[in-house]
Amino acid sequence: MQLAAHVPVAPRARCGAAAAPRARAVRVRAAQSWMSQRPDAATDDIRDTIKHTRLITALKTPYRPDGSIDMAAYDRHVENQLASGVEGFIVGGTTGEGQLMHWDEHVMLIAHTVNKFGGRAIVIGNTGSNSTREALHASEQGFNVGMHASLQINPYYGKTSPKGIVSHISAALDVGPGIVYNVPGRTGQDIRPDLIRTLAEHPNFLGVKECAGRERIKTYSAEGIMCWSGNDDECHDSRHYDGGLGVISVGSNILPGVWAEMMKQESPELNASVQELCDWLFHEPNPIPVNTAMAMLGLCEPVFRLPYVPVEQDQRKKGIELLTPFLDRIPGAKGVRDIGDEEWVLVRRAP
Repeated sequence: MQLAAHVPVAPRARCGAAAAPRARAVRVRAAQSWMSQRPDAATDDIRDTIKHTRLITALKTPYRPDGSIDMAAYDRHVENQLASGVEGFIVGGTTGEGQLMHWDEHVMLIAHTVNKFGGRAIVIGNTGSNSTREALHASEQGFNVGMHASLQINPYYGKTSPKGIVSHISAALDVGPGIVYNVPGRTGQDIRPDLIRTLAEHPNFLGVKECAGRERIKTYSAEGIMCWSGNDDECHDSRHYDGGLGVISVGSNILPGVWAEMMKQESPELNASVQELCDWLFHEPNPIPVNTAMAMLGLCEPVFRLPYVPVEQDQRKKGIELLTPFLDRIPGAKGVRDIGDEEWVLVRRAP
């Protein structure tokens, strides 16, 4: 593996199907005009659009060998997603490594996605933070550049009380419409159902990305709370059997058409066919396996920003075995090959 040359970096800054169906494009364009409307009307527009949004991809961010974002590869990736039926995007989420970006870079990527693709899909900026001040400022900047909604997480590492969770997320929702993200495996703290019910009373609350299992989704859906599964291995069943709205997916970076099919109609056979791949995509912390897979498929350069590193060779070979049967369904794939340890570039400091 190579380590890219040292590049000085500023500290994390607080920055000062084919094309979508016509009806959906009209809804998305209408939602984009939210800044010129009353906040409650804007949220109503977004809510009306997002309740039809079954498949949201948590976009992977590709890099160039110097560690900068590869915008050409990013645009190709998004175009392939749209052509395969993806309806919305999380920009700079965990999968997109927003945690490894400075805020200026993060907001730039949101702005670019809105400007180039915002009329064809919902653009959700991951502007949450464990710091309320940063969540507020990043969300303000994201809405200023046109994102349709934000993704808000509860404070991690420096955990707070249940009351603090509600206060933190409510403050971020005051800025604009948002989806609450519950992922206890990463934050170390569950956003309990009673807290979600309290947050659901906020006029800018759109719904929940829920990673705590199908029972939660079943409960929320029965109560009229919009809910997307955050677990690829459960998303088909939560969508068709538990009342869930859809999925915010990692796997759809690779197989967007397959995930679109699973969200559109019940297909236990198709769901069963991707379960082993889902297991592989999460055998190490996300986004390590999906980054490795996309590089092996030729969808991006074999570049990682540290602390992420590619999976070990035995697991790369396993990934190749699992990906090969799906090659004709992976848009943009250039075959699949192992990448030698010496070919991977590990970036310590991006520009």
